[in-house]
Amino acid sequence: MTMVGPENADQARLLRLLRDDGPRSRVELADVLGLPRARFTAEVDRLTAQGLVETAGPAASRGGRRSSLLRVGRQVRFGAVRVGDGRLEVALTDGELTLLARHGEPVDVRLGPEAVVGRAVELLGKLRAEAGLARLAGVGVALPAPVAVREGTPVSPPALPGWHQFPVRDTIAAELGCPVQVDNDANVMALGERHAGTGRPFDDFLFVKLGDAVGCGLVLGGALYRGAASGAGDIGHLQLTEDGPLCGCGNTGCVEAYCGDAALVREAVTAARAGRSTALADRLAAAGALTVTDVAAAATAGDPAAQTLVRDAARRLGQVLVGLVSFVNPAIVIIGGAAPGIGPVLLAEIRGVVYRRSTPLATGSMPIVLSDLDDRAGLVGAARLVSDQVFAAC
Repeated sequence: MTMVGPENADQARLLRLLRDDGPRSRVELADVLGLPRARFTAEVDRLTAQGLVETAGPAASRGGRRSSLLRVGRQVRFGAVRVGDGRLEVALTDGELTLLARHGEPVDVRLGPEAVVGRAVELLGKLRAEAGLARLAGVGVALPAPVAVREGTPVSPPALPGWHQFPVRDTIAAELGCPVQVDNDANVMALGERHAGTGRPFDDFLFVKLGDAVGCGLVLGGALYRGAASGAGDIGHLQLTEDGPLCGCGNTGCVEAYCGDAALVREAVTAARAGRSTALADRLAAAGALTVTDVAAAATAGDPAAQTLVRDAARRLGQVLVGLVSFVNPAIVIIGGAAPGIGPVLLAEIRGVVYRRSTPLATGSMPIVLSDLDDRAGLVGAARLVSDQVFAAC
Protein backbone atom coordinates (compact mmCIF):
# COMPACT_ATOMS: atom_id res chain seq x y z
CA MET A 1 0.00 0.00 0.00
CA THR A 2 1.58 3.26 -1.13
CA MET A 3 1.19 6.31 1.06
CA VAL A 4 0.94 9.48 -0.97
CA GLY A 5 -0.48 12.08 1.37
CA PRO A 6 -3.60 14.17 1.84
CA GLU A 7 -5.21 15.42 -1.36
CA ASN A 8 -6.84 18.52 0.09
CA ALA A 9 -6.96 20.79 3.13
CA ASP A 10 -9.75 18.82 4.85
CA GLN A 11 -7.78 15.58 4.67
CA ALA A 12 -4.69 17.38 5.96
CA ARG A 13 -6.62 18.83 8.93
CA LEU A 14 -8.04 15.41 9.71
CA LEU A 15 -4.60 13.79 9.77
CA ARG A 16 -3.17 16.53 11.98
CA LEU A 17 -6.07 16.20 14.43
CA LEU A 18 -5.44 12.45 14.71
CA ARG A 19 -1.68 13.03 15.05
CA ASP A 20 -2.07 15.62 17.79
CA ASP A 21 -5.04 14.26 19.75
CA GLY A 22 -4.96 10.51 19.12
CA PRO A 23 -7.95 8.36 18.10
CA ARG A 24 -11.24 10.26 17.81
CA SER A 25 -14.73 9.29 16.76
CA ARG A 26 -16.02 9.89 13.27
CA VAL A 27 -18.82 12.03 14.70
CA GLU A 28 -16.38 14.25 16.63
CA LEU A 29 -14.07 14.64 13.67
CA ALA A 30 -16.86 15.52 11.27
CA ASP A 31 -18.12 18.13 13.73
CA VAL A 32 -14.67 19.67 14.25
CA LEU A 33 -14.00 19.79 10.51
CA GLY A 34 -17.48 21.16 9.80
CA LEU A 35 -18.05 18.71 6.95
CA PRO A 36 -21.34 17.13 5.82
CA ARG A 37 -21.41 13.42 6.69
CA ALA A 38 -21.26 12.24 3.07
CA ARG A 39 -18.27 14.46 2.29
CA PHE A 40 -16.51 13.42 5.50
CA THR A 41 -17.04 9.73 4.71
CA ALA A 42 -15.63 10.19 1.22
CA GLU A 43 -12.49 11.90 2.55
CA VAL A 44 -11.96 9.19 5.19
CA ASP A 45 -12.37 6.48 2.54
CA ARG A 46 -9.67 8.07 0.39
CA LEU A 47 -7.27 8.30 3.33
CA THR A 48 -8.07 4.72 4.36
CA ALA A 49 -7.31 3.47 0.86
CA GLN A 50 -3.82 5.00 1.18
CA GLY A 51 -3.24 3.45 4.59
CA LEU A 52 -3.06 6.88 6.22
CA VAL A 53 -6.15 6.33 8.40
CA GLU A 54 -7.73 3.22 9.91
CA THR A 55 -10.54 2.25 12.27
CA ALA A 56 -9.53 1.80 15.91
CA GLY A 57 -12.68 0.21 17.36
CA PRO A 58 -16.01 1.60 18.55
CA ALA A 59 -16.33 5.02 20.16
CA ALA A 60 -18.17 5.68 23.40
CA SER A 61 -21.92 5.81 22.86
CA ARG A 62 -23.57 9.22 22.57
CA GLY A 63 -27.02 7.71 22.12
CA GLY A 64 -28.26 6.02 18.98
CA ARG A 65 -25.91 4.21 16.63
CA ARG A 66 -22.35 4.01 17.94
CA SER A 67 -19.65 5.80 15.99
CA SER A 68 -16.26 4.24 15.34
CA LEU A 69 -12.86 5.64 16.31
CA LEU A 70 -10.35 6.66 13.67
CA ARG A 71 -6.59 6.84 14.07
CA VAL A 72 -3.51 7.36 11.95
CA GLY A 73 -2.71 4.15 10.08
CA ARG A 74 -0.31 1.69 11.71
CA GLN A 75 1.93 1.69 8.65
CA VAL A 76 2.61 5.41 9.05
CA ARG A 77 6.02 5.53 10.69
CA PHE A 78 8.32 8.54 10.90
CA GLY A 79 12.08 8.52 11.33
CA ALA A 80 13.87 11.04 13.54
CA VAL A 81 17.56 12.00 13.65
CA ARG A 82 19.34 14.24 16.11
CA VAL A 83 23.03 15.14 15.87
CA GLY A 84 24.69 16.96 18.75
CA ASP A 85 26.53 16.93 22.08
CA GLY A 86 28.80 14.16 20.84
CA ARG A 87 25.95 11.78 20.02
CA LEU A 88 23.93 10.55 17.08
CA GLU A 89 20.36 9.63 17.99
CA VAL A 90 17.84 8.00 15.68
CA ALA A 91 14.29 6.90 16.38
CA LEU A 92 11.11 5.55 14.88
CA THR A 93 7.70 6.97 15.82
CA ASP A 94 4.12 6.12 15.01
CA GLY A 95 1.69 8.52 13.37
CA GLU A 96 0.95 10.17 16.74
CA LEU A 97 4.72 10.73 17.17
CA THR A 98 5.07 8.28 20.06
CA LEU A 99 8.61 6.89 20.19
CA LEU A 100 8.57 3.20 19.24
CA ALA A 101 12.28 2.44 18.91
CA ARG A 102 15.48 4.43 19.27
CA HIS A 103 19.23 4.06 19.11
CA GLY A 104 22.01 6.35 20.27
CA GLU A 105 25.76 6.17 19.93
CA PRO A 106 28.79 8.47 20.28
CA VAL A 107 29.67 10.44 17.18
CA ASP A 108 32.49 12.75 16.17
CA VAL A 109 30.98 15.37 13.87
CA ARG A 110 34.47 16.30 12.73
CA LEU A 111 34.48 13.08 10.69
CA GLY A 112 32.38 15.06 8.25
CA PRO A 113 28.79 15.00 7.03
CA GLU A 114 29.22 12.06 4.65
CA ALA A 115 30.21 9.71 7.47
CA VAL A 116 27.69 10.97 10.04
CA VAL A 117 24.74 11.23 7.66
CA GLY A 118 25.67 7.87 6.17
CA ARG A 119 25.58 6.29 9.62
CA ALA A 120 22.21 7.89 10.36
CA VAL A 121 20.81 6.43 7.13
CA GLU A 122 22.21 3.01 8.05
CA LEU A 123 20.63 3.09 11.51
CA LEU A 124 17.28 4.30 10.17
CA GLY A 125 17.37 1.47 7.65
CA LYS A 126 17.86 -1.02 10.46
CA LEU A 127 14.97 0.40 12.48
CA ARG A 128 12.77 0.32 9.39
CA ALA A 129 13.69 -3.29 8.63
CA GLU A 130 13.10 -4.37 12.24
CA ALA A 131 9.63 -2.82 12.07
CA GLY A 132 8.87 -4.62 8.82
CA LEU A 133 8.37 -1.42 6.87
CA ALA A 134 8.99 -1.04 3.16
CA ARG A 135 9.19 2.74 3.49
CA LEU A 136 9.14 5.48 6.08
CA ALA A 137 6.51 8.19 5.77
CA GLY A 138 9.22 10.78 6.32
CA VAL A 139 12.37 11.64 8.28
CA GLY A 140 13.04 14.73 10.38
CA VAL A 141 16.58 15.84 11.21
CA ALA A 142 17.81 18.14 14.00
CA LEU A 143 21.25 19.70 13.66
CA PRO A 144 23.19 21.94 16.11
CA ALA A 145 23.57 24.52 13.39
CA PRO A 146 21.95 27.35 11.48
CA VAL A 147 19.93 25.63 8.75
CA ALA A 148 18.58 26.95 5.47
CA VAL A 149 15.29 25.09 5.82
CA ARG A 150 14.19 25.51 2.19
CA GLU A 151 17.42 23.90 0.99
CA GLY A 152 17.83 21.42 3.86
CA THR A 153 21.47 22.40 4.42
CA PRO A 154 23.49 23.72 7.38
CA VAL A 155 25.00 27.18 6.87
CA SER A 156 28.45 28.05 8.26
CA PRO A 157 27.87 25.96 11.41
CA PRO A 158 30.48 26.56 14.15
CA ALA A 159 29.56 23.29 15.88
CA LEU A 160 29.76 21.26 12.63
CA PRO A 161 33.07 22.07 10.94
CA GLY A 162 33.12 20.98 7.31
CA TRP A 163 29.32 20.70 7.04
CA HIS A 164 28.65 24.05 5.32
CA GLN A 165 25.92 23.61 2.68
CA PHE A 166 26.14 19.81 2.74
CA PRO A 167 22.84 18.51 1.26
CA VAL A 168 21.65 16.68 4.36
CA ARG A 169 17.99 16.59 3.29
CA ASP A 170 18.60 15.48 -0.28
CA THR A 171 21.18 12.86 0.72
CA ILE A 172 18.85 11.13 3.19
CA ALA A 173 15.84 11.45 0.88
CA ALA A 174 17.76 9.82 -1.97
CA GLU A 175 18.88 6.92 0.23
CA LEU A 176 15.55 6.25 1.97
CA GLY A 177 13.09 7.34 -0.72
CA CYS A 178 10.87 9.47 1.50
CA PRO A 179 10.32 13.14 2.38
CA VAL A 180 12.98 14.65 4.66
CA GLN A 181 13.01 17.93 6.59
CA VAL A 182 16.04 19.47 8.36
CA ASP A 183 16.11 22.25 10.93
CA ASN A 184 18.13 23.73 13.77
CA ASP A 185 17.93 21.59 16.92
CA ALA A 186 16.51 24.35 19.11
CA ASN A 187 13.62 24.78 16.68
CA VAL A 188 13.08 21.05 16.50
CA MET A 189 13.10 20.68 20.29
CA ALA A 190 10.58 23.52 20.55
CA LEU A 191 8.33 21.53 18.20
CA GLY A 192 8.77 18.51 20.46
CA GLU A 193 7.73 20.58 23.47
CA ARG A 194 4.75 21.93 21.54
CA HIS A 195 3.60 18.43 20.62
CA ALA A 196 4.21 16.42 23.78
CA GLY A 197 5.85 18.53 26.47
CA THR A 198 5.31 21.44 28.80
CA GLY A 199 4.71 23.76 25.84
CA ARG A 200 1.63 21.89 24.62
CA PRO A 201 -0.96 24.18 26.27
CA PHE A 202 0.82 27.41 25.21
CA ASP A 203 0.62 29.27 21.91
CA ASP A 204 3.56 31.56 22.77
CA PHE A 205 6.70 30.25 24.42
CA LEU A 206 10.49 30.23 24.25
CA PHE A 207 12.50 27.03 24.31
CA VAL A 208 16.12 27.61 25.32
CA LYS A 209 18.44 24.78 24.29
CA LEU A 210 21.72 24.31 26.16
CA GLY A 211 24.60 21.94 25.43
CA ASP A 212 27.57 22.20 23.07
CA ALA A 213 25.57 24.72 21.03
CA VAL A 214 23.17 27.22 22.60
CA GLY A 215 20.01 28.27 20.79
CA CYS A 216 16.40 29.30 21.17
CA GLY A 217 13.23 28.08 19.49
CA LEU A 218 10.31 30.52 19.31
CA VAL A 219 6.72 29.32 19.15
CA LEU A 220 4.49 32.31 18.43
CA GLY A 221 0.77 32.15 17.76
CA GLY A 222 0.91 28.36 18.00
CA ALA A 223 3.51 27.95 15.23
CA LEU A 224 7.29 27.80 15.06
CA TYR A 225 8.74 31.18 14.07
CA ARG A 226 11.85 30.93 11.90
CA GLY A 227 12.22 34.47 10.58
CA ALA A 228 12.88 35.60 7.02
CA ALA A 229 15.87 33.31 6.38
CA SER A 230 15.36 30.59 9.02
CA GLY A 231 17.75 32.40 11.36
CA ALA A 232 15.46 33.39 14.24
CA GLY A 233 16.50 32.30 17.72
CA ASP A 234 20.26 32.06 17.16
CA ILE A 235 21.06 33.50 20.58
CA GLY A 236 24.26 31.49 21.03
CA HIS A 237 26.28 34.06 19.12
CA LEU A 238 24.89 37.23 20.63
CA GLN A 239 27.88 39.11 22.02
CA LEU A 240 27.83 39.68 25.78
CA THR A 241 31.27 41.30 26.02
CA GLU A 242 33.84 42.48 23.50
CA ASP A 243 36.84 41.13 25.39
CA GLY A 244 35.36 37.78 26.43
CA PRO A 245 36.55 34.26 25.57
CA LEU A 246 36.94 33.17 21.95
CA CYS A 247 33.87 31.44 20.53
CA GLY A 248 33.80 28.66 17.95
CA CYS A 249 32.22 31.10 15.49
CA GLY A 250 35.42 33.17 15.52
CA ASN A 251 34.06 36.09 17.53
CA THR A 252 34.64 36.82 21.22
CA GLY A 253 32.33 37.07 24.20
CA CYS A 254 29.38 35.16 22.67
CA VAL A 255 26.69 33.59 24.85
CA GLU A 256 27.94 30.15 23.77
CA ALA A 257 31.50 31.03 24.77
CA TYR A 258 30.22 31.63 28.31
CA CYS A 259 27.29 29.22 28.61
CA GLY A 260 27.99 26.28 26.28
CA ASP A 261 29.25 22.94 27.57
CA ALA A 262 32.75 23.59 26.27
CA ALA A 263 32.85 26.87 28.21
CA LEU A 264 31.85 25.15 31.45
CA VAL A 265 34.52 22.51 30.92
CA ARG A 266 37.15 25.16 30.13
CA GLU A 267 36.40 27.04 33.34
CA ALA A 268 36.28 23.80 35.32
CA VAL A 269 39.78 22.84 34.13
CA THR A 270 41.01 26.30 35.13
CA ALA A 271 39.45 25.93 38.59
CA ALA A 272 40.94 22.46 39.03
CA ARG A 273 44.43 23.55 38.06
CA ALA A 274 44.23 26.65 40.26
CA GLY A 275 43.37 24.52 43.28
CA ARG A 276 39.89 25.95 43.74
CA SER A 277 38.17 22.56 43.50
CA THR A 278 39.50 19.34 44.97
CA ALA A 279 36.70 17.34 43.37
CA LEU A 280 37.43 18.64 39.86
CA ALA A 281 41.19 18.36 40.39
CA ASP A 282 40.85 14.72 41.46
CA ARG A 283 38.68 13.92 38.48
CA LEU A 284 41.06 15.69 36.09
CA ALA A 285 44.03 13.78 37.51
CA ALA A 286 42.19 10.45 37.21
CA ALA A 287 40.71 10.88 33.73
CA GLY A 288 43.15 13.32 32.13
CA ALA A 289 40.25 15.52 31.01
CA LEU A 290 36.93 16.84 32.26
CA THR A 291 33.47 16.66 30.75
CA VAL A 292 30.33 18.69 31.40
CA THR A 293 28.98 15.62 33.21
CA ASP A 294 31.91 15.91 35.64
CA VAL A 295 31.08 19.57 36.24
CA ALA A 296 27.42 18.73 36.80
CA ALA A 297 28.28 15.91 39.20
CA ALA A 298 30.60 18.17 41.23
CA ALA A 299 28.01 20.96 41.35
CA THR A 300 25.26 18.54 42.38
CA ALA A 301 27.51 17.13 45.12
CA GLY A 302 27.89 20.65 46.54
CA ASP A 303 31.34 21.57 45.25
CA PRO A 304 31.46 25.39 45.66
CA ALA A 305 33.72 26.06 42.66
CA ALA A 306 31.57 23.96 40.32
CA GLN A 307 28.40 25.61 41.58
CA THR A 308 29.95 29.03 41.03
CA LEU A 309 30.78 28.11 37.42
CA VAL A 310 27.24 26.99 36.77
CA ARG A 311 25.73 30.04 38.46
CA ASP A 312 27.97 32.42 36.48
CA ALA A 313 26.90 30.81 33.20
CA ALA A 314 23.24 30.85 34.27
CA ARG A 315 23.45 34.51 35.25
CA ARG A 316 24.75 35.46 31.81
CA LEU A 317 22.06 33.39 30.15
CA GLY A 318 19.49 35.08 32.37
CA GLN A 319 20.70 38.47 31.17
CA VAL A 320 19.97 37.43 27.60
CA LEU A 321 16.56 36.10 28.57
CA VAL A 322 15.64 39.42 30.17
CA GLY A 323 15.81 41.04 26.74
CA LEU A 324 14.01 38.17 24.98
CA VAL A 325 11.21 38.03 27.53
CA SER A 326 10.64 41.77 27.38
CA PHE A 327 10.62 41.70 23.58
CA VAL A 328 8.57 38.56 22.91
CA ASN A 329 6.40 38.34 26.08
CA PRO A 330 6.09 34.53 26.08
CA ALA A 331 3.63 32.65 28.30
CA ILE A 332 6.41 30.33 29.50
CA VAL A 333 10.15 29.77 29.08
CA ILE A 334 11.29 26.14 28.83
CA ILE A 335 14.94 25.19 29.24
CA GLY A 336 16.33 21.93 27.91
CA GLY A 337 19.62 20.27 27.09
CA ALA A 338 21.34 20.88 30.43
CA ALA A 339 23.67 18.18 31.72
CA PRO A 340 21.98 15.75 34.16
CA GLY A 341 21.72 17.19 37.67
CA ILE A 342 22.76 20.69 36.71
CA GLY A 343 19.24 21.96 35.97
CA PRO A 344 18.09 23.07 39.45
CA VAL A 345 21.21 25.22 40.03
CA LEU A 346 20.85 26.77 36.57
CA LEU A 347 17.15 27.37 36.99
CA ALA A 348 17.39 29.10 40.35
CA GLU A 349 19.96 31.60 39.04
CA ILE A 350 18.13 32.23 35.75
CA ARG A 351 14.85 32.82 37.55
CA GLY A 352 16.49 35.24 39.94
CA VAL A 353 17.95 37.37 37.13
CA VAL A 354 14.87 37.33 34.88
CA TYR A 355 12.29 38.00 37.57
CA ARG A 356 14.42 40.72 39.14
CA ARG A 357 15.20 42.61 35.96
CA SER A 358 12.16 42.11 33.69
CA THR A 359 9.00 44.19 33.74
CA PRO A 360 6.13 42.89 35.89
CA LEU A 361 3.82 42.89 32.88
CA ALA A 362 6.10 40.49 30.97
CA THR A 363 6.91 38.11 33.82
CA GLY A 364 4.01 38.46 36.27
CA SER A 365 2.54 35.06 35.36
CA MET A 366 5.39 33.59 33.30
CA PRO A 367 6.95 30.36 34.60
CA ILE A 368 10.54 29.41 33.80
CA VAL A 369 10.85 25.62 33.89
CA LEU A 370 13.05 22.73 32.89
CA SER A 371 11.90 20.52 30.02
CA ASP A 372 10.20 17.33 31.14
CA LEU A 373 10.91 15.60 27.81
CA ASP A 374 14.68 15.50 28.40
CA ASP A 375 16.43 14.03 25.36
CA ARG A 376 13.13 12.99 23.77
CA ALA A 377 12.28 16.56 22.73
CA GLY A 378 14.61 16.50 19.73
CA LEU A 379 13.37 13.15 18.44
CA VAL A 380 9.66 13.87 18.90
CA GLY A 381 10.23 17.31 17.40
CA ALA A 382 12.07 15.88 14.39
CA ALA A 383 9.13 13.58 13.68
CA ARG A 384 6.76 16.52 14.14
CA LEU A 385 8.85 18.59 11.71
CA VAL A 386 8.52 16.14 8.84
CA SER A 387 4.93 15.16 9.69
CA ASP A 388 3.95 18.80 9.16
CA GLN A 389 5.15 18.38 5.59
CA VAL A 390 3.70 14.91 5.04
CA PHE A 391 0.33 15.88 6.57
CA ALA A 392 -0.02 18.98 4.41
CA ALA A 393 -2.34 19.20 1.42
CA CYS A 394 -0.71 18.31 -1.88
